[in-house]
Amino acid sequence: MNERLLHYIWQFRYFNTRSVVTTCGQAVEILHTGEYNTDQGPDFSNARIKLNDTLWAGAVELHVKTSDWHKHGHSGDARYQKLVLHVVWQHDLQELPANIPVLVLEPLVPAMMLQQYEKWMSSQQSVPCSNLAQEVSTLTWTAWKDRMLAERLHSKIAAIEKHLAQTDQHWEEVFWRMLCRYFGGAVNGESFEQLAISLPVTLLARHKNQIHQLEALLLGQAGLLHKGFTGSYPVMLYNEYQFLQKKYGLRVINKPPSFLRMRPVNFPTIRLAQLAMLIHRSSHLFSQLKEAESLQTVWELLDAGTNDYWLEHFKPDEPSERNSKNIGRQTMHILAINAIIPTLFAYGKKQGEEAQCIKVLEWLQQIPAEKNQLIAPFISMQAGLAHAHDSQALLHLRKQYCDARRCLECGVGNALLRKNTAVALSPRST
Repeated sequence: MNERLLHYIWQFRYFNTRSVVTTCGQAVEILHTGEYNTDQGPDFSNARIKLNDTLWAGAVELHVKTSDWHKHGHSGDARYQKLVLHVVWQHDLQELPANIPVLVLEPLVPAMMLQQYEKWMSSQQSVPCSNLAQEVSTLTWTAWKDRMLAERLHSKIAAIEKHLAQTDQHWEEVFWRMLCRYFGGAVNGESFEQLAISLPVTLLARHKNQIHQLEALLLGQAGLLHKGFTGSYPVMLYNEYQFLQKKYGLRVINKPPSFLRMRPVNFPTIRLAQLAMLIHRSSHLFSQLKEAESLQTVWELLDAGTNDYWLEHFKPDEPSERNSKNIGRQTMHILAINAIIPTLFAYGKKQGEEAQCIKVLEWLQQIPAEKNQLIAPFISMQAGLAHAHDSQALLHLRKQYCDARRCLECGVGNALLRKNTAVALSPRST
């Protein structure tokens, strides 16, 4: 038993409330368990408890053992001297601290619920409740996925707000950073974000009509241009970067992108060449995306290839078979899900443009669901995985709840524990 679980049991009354008595024999009727307190002071405030025939209103403190009262230093703390009830799992003191009535929960809690919780905590499965989740209603899954998506968007908005503070509320600059980060993918996202910060859009805009200068800036800042090239085009890019670096006082980023364990089409050189072409072809991309009425328009705005040199190269000075290096639809989906939609959603929230928020949430339901190992366990759980709205929600659920074993805070975990508790506490079962 731990206090987190004890708080959960008390808050949701997952114990037998019939014929409850304190350690002194007082009959207890719990009218309201109170409001959970996340600040200093007693665990629950504004509880309403009837002891025998007297109604008490006030705070409730919970401990695994009664003796924890002294261990936690409550004896000399005035905030704990007027509690209406001290709730414990095990009573291990003869004298009651501060003469406060003590209620012992251990004999009142169904063993079935505790066994289920302990099983989840020790489970080797990536999603602890995977063998029971089919028992959860579609309505519960839908409501919890909506909550998970809201939390995920909120976390992305928090990152966007940091960029806004750093750029003096420059939305085009913030969008450039977000776009760059997700162009880098899972491996090089951090490197590409550093790159975006080192090359503000105002600087790049001065060179947008010269594709080779854009490539020189991007590849050079990434540390991917060096002196030893022999081909005329890489040598030209290197020399161009040397000039621009000196002109603007640029410093190469301290985390160069990696080429390890990735397909050549995803090499950072190709991604940066695509970014250069996207900048070259577009004008005020974020503003255009704000005005876009459909995802088709988004795909058209992102539809960029590379300079001709890269059609026959994945790396400078390393010829390859000629093939197109256009931004693929799957990459477009990743950019839309992780950069475009969150930034437009944050913009809508900040500017009070509700229509913008509604539009991009509808876009999430038009993009196919992502497929990866983190989401895979939910497929057999009938959680619903129809589109990116679902996959983003389940990705957040997996990372922030399942992996951290936050089953007590999970809507699905709650539904399953509540179901087991209801069965165990039903009059028929007792």
